Amino acid sequence: MKKVLVGLSGGVDSAVAAYLLQQQGYDVTCAFMRNWDSVANEDFSGNPTLYDPVCPQEADYKDAADVAAKLGLELLRIDFIKEYWDDVFQTFIDEYKLGRTPNPDILCNRYIKFDSFMKFAKEKGFDIVATGHYARLGEEGNHHVLCKAVDYNKDQSYFLTEIRREVLEHVLFPLGEIEKPEVRRIAEELGLSIAKKKDSTGICFIGERRFREFLGNYLPMKSGDIIDVTTKQKVGTHQGVMYYTIGQRKGLDIGGIGPFFVVGKDVYKNELYVVDANHQDLLYATSCIVAGVNWLADRTLPLQCHAKFRYRQADNDVELVLNEDGTLTALFPEGIRSITPGQEAVFYDSDVMFAGGKIEKVYKNGLDLMEHVKALVHPETN
Repeated sequence: MKKVLVGLSGGVDSAVAAYLLQQQGYDVTCAFMRNWDSVANEDFSGNPTLYDPVCPQEADYKDAADVAAKLGLELLRIDFIKEYWDDVFQTFIDEYKLGRTPNPDILCNRYIKFDSFMKFAKEKGFDIVATGHYARLGEEGNHHVLCKAVDYNKDQSYFLTEIRREVLEHVLFPLGEIEKPEVRRIAEELGLSIAKKKDSTGICFIGERRFREFLGNYLPMKSGDIIDVTTKQKVGTHQGVMYYTIGQRKGLDIGGIGPFFVVGKDVYKNELYVVDANHQDLLYATSCIVAGVNWLADRTLPLQCHAKFRYRQADNDVELVLNEDGTLTALFPEGIRSITPGQEAVFYDSDVMFAGGKIEKVYKNGLDLMEHVKALVHPETN
């Protein structure tokens, strides 16, 4: 009987995943990962940074303990606070300082759930790690590949794009073949206390708090000008360029006129660039460069395939080309809106997610779109 360590988060998905594995005859143990210090965070060079009294992790741990007790399973508690700080949060902050828009959930899967957690499991004699992610395993050439979940609406393969390829031989995704309403039904049938618990949203270490206010503890807000690209006139004041992302409309606090959409930013000039609804063509790119590519399945390029440039985005038809330096160029001449440097580009061949990486540069008809926007505002410096 194979020994499985299930990451139990305190939510309904991981709870039902543990139950399904139990029913399938695995020797199941559960583990709760504590990744954020809910008392006093430190930057691990000895400097206290933030008192954090509202972290939801302790409530989640209690829910996980209730589920484990209900299912008659052992629950371990593991601290990955330093690993999370070093590999996830610090990278997150560093990317924001550069004016990019990182995805900490992808980093967490890469470095914590499918690295630190897997190492812990192996040291403790477990054969397999399982989570409540909506994704499936397929097979190609006697090796596992990562596929979209049956429930396309809940599919989370996008968030798994940075995990190491060899990890796929030692994981299970019990929810990959069922849909979310069925997960809720099973939880209610079992009488689990979390059966109707709301799905978690946002970033795990922030919980239900306001994102901008939280980050202000680590990235001091520095206000500056919001500039209309077409008129080159100031139309408002931002609270810090790193807090805004390409395509953003809400939260700009530009009163009386608009709507406006973010099309670029300059972290050195501390300027945020926007356009009104009549000039949204600057939001559309026709290609992008993807770096740090993680290959999860073998494919020969060039290839016509599908891409997602953010979670829940519809599949986009692209042509994928391999560059001499190992980066990829994704081509989509019909144009795609709001592609953002720092976010993840994830590539699919049918349902198989075969590669992904960071969006480095975004182009429109051969022009670097971010540099083009800056040049429109300040032609004298370009």
